[in-house]
Amino acid sequence: MPYVAIKGHPKTAEIRARLVERINQALLEVWGCPQEAISISLEEIDPEKWEETVVKKEIEPNSEKMYIFNGEKKF
Repeated sequence: MPYVAIKGHPKTAEIRARLVERINQALLEVWGCPQEAISISLEEIDPEKWEETVVKKEIEPNSEKMYIFNGEKKF
């Protein structure tokens, strides 16, 4: 705990590492958990598959759980 799963368009290894490290640091500082409790995954989805793979199957069915939805903060 916690587990963060990220899906996005392909990026460079440097960008992926920077993103994961910033999320990791936020969990340590804000969530207050120990490093060994954190799990973060990153899955790259080709842009042409994004709508079908992510939007229709994951985002839309879970829209009520989103804290930011289509750029709009829900908190």
